[in-house]
Amino acid sequence: MDDPPPEWGSEAFDERMLRLNKKARALPDVPGVYLMKDATGVVIYIGKALRLPDRVSSYFVPSTDLGFSKQPMLDVVHDFEFLACESEWEALLTENRLIKDTKPRFNVRLLDDKTFPYLVVTTREDFPRVFVTRNPTGAGDEQMQELMRGAKVFGPFANAGALREALATLQRVFKYRTCKLDIVENDPKNRFFRPCLLYNIGQCTAPCADKIKKAEYEADVERFVKFLGTKQSVMLRELREEMEKASVELRFEKAASVRDQIKAIERLSERADRKDGWQPETEAVIVEPDKALKSLQKTLELDEPIRCIEGIDIAHLQGNETVGSKVCFIDGRPFKDQYRRYKIQTVDNDDYSSIREVVLRRYREAGAGHELYPEVILIDGGLGQLHAGLEAFATLDVKPPMVISLAKKEELVYVQQRGEPIRLGRENFGLKLLQAVRDEAHRFAQHYHHVLRRKKTLEE
Repeated sequence: MDDPPPEWGSEAFDERMLRLNKKARALPDVPGVYLMKDATGVVIYIGKALRLPDRVSSYFVPSTDLGFSKQPMLDVVHDFEFLACESEWEALLTENRLIKDTKPRFNVRLLDDKTFPYLVVTTREDFPRVFVTRNPTGAGDEQMQELMRGAKVFGPFANAGALREALATLQRVFKYRTCKLDIVENDPKNRFFRPCLLYNIGQCTAPCADKIKKAEYEADVERFVKFLGTKQSVMLRELREEMEKASVELRFEKAASVRDQIKAIERLSERADRKDGWQPETEAVIVEPDKALKSLQKTLELDEPIRCIEGIDIAHLQGNETVGSKVCFIDGRPFKDQYRRYKIQTVDNDDYSSIREVVLRRYREAGAGHELYPEVILIDGGLGQLHAGLEAFATLDVKPPMVISLAKKEELVYVQQRGEPIRLGRENFGLKLLQAVRDEAHRFAQHYHHVLRRKKTLEE
């Protein structure tokens, strides 16, 4: 048990900060929630952390600046407690519940319930949807009021970005829909509906296109809701029991579906490692993906928001072992399940022909109308590389919405059907996102190229 802190007033400010910093450094290196307390033991602030010692200790260093509203907290904080969590998603939800129950004075920004986001799961639709809203009562919107009737509402949440990131990540596990479509069970039109990109990348089971039965979809949503209020270890144990039961009853498709969810939940907290073939120290990181996507949408004059960007690059060494790569970014972040490598089969040492080959191999199905294109396709290079890609797309029946290229050095953006390139400021969020996609495609192509070179060397 921790020793009680010294009596209030017996320490100088710097001594108190040093004591609290030392205690914070000794916290377990796990995700969790921390509760700052004053001298009377009243909780004055609650926060969450991916790594408790790093986050909590940052409050108690001399150079810390918590901003106008939270800086005064350092004058009264006397001690803190913590709750260890099994994942950052559990920490996010635990923080939310504790703030709502405790209402700490330095978490005042959450007292205005209309300003901060809520997570909503509808219940009155044949295929419930999951979404984020800042209007949980539906005030001033009759359609929203009807949608919210009987809905399960979680929140408010302190961090909108963290909530949306959690929602997108958990969608890979439970595959719920986040669209605004009105989907009715057994509607004959569903069989002819073409599902969106999320179905193609395995993040939605596409009830819109009759790809899943109502009962199976509802079971996935129920598991998601249960996950929000259950420890990850408990949820995994229950899912394993469900999988074993389905297997004993010879319902093998059901057992396989639950098995896949178990694996996906276990991967939630994994980080890329060198043994996986990635280079984690150079992986693309977008600090503010929402701003980057909105900036890029404005730059490219697109009517619809950008969700998916794919980048294409070609790599070779002295004309040998030419390879292509395709990387995928969803909501501004790398989505490695959709990375692809191409060993060029038609030419050597010809970037333009190689680009045409990769485009045709990657987008043949989309060009035939069997799947959707990403909102933006980025080709590494200048105007010549863009034209090579457009020549390949011209042979397809369905054309992509937006194809661009990004030239190195001057970082000019060449856009289809525009005479002049776009020059963006180096600090432009949209440009930073394009650079991240371009650099990731280049890294991935180079990595594959080096693998083939090593293999050839060993064979020789």
